[in-house]
Amino acid sequence: MSLTAHDIVIHPVISEKSMDEAQRGKYTFAVHRNANKVQIAAAVAELFKVEVLGVNVLTTQSKEKRGGMRRSRVGGRTTAWRKAIVTLAPGQKIEFFEAV
Repeated sequence: MSLTAHDIVIHPVISEKSMDEAQRGKYTFAVHRNANKVQIAAAVAELFKVEVLGVNVLTTQSKEKRGGMRRSRVGGRTTAWRKAIVTLAPGQKIEFFEAV
């Protein structure tokens, strides 16, 4: 299965920590589960026209959740997903994160 750059990078992760890291040239994205570091680096470079120095990848595990009214407890799980932290060359930046 061949993945395109748009298939690999699903969406940026917007959180306090990721916004702080963006100031230091590290950007966080949710990525496809089967994408490796080389594919992620190539996809980010293609989509945002930047030079990628490094990629760190981690998979968040799903968590058990419960909810509902007192007598009708419903159990379920959150979705496991993959996150990539991309380090750019000095002087490079992604404009999308600057606007947030």
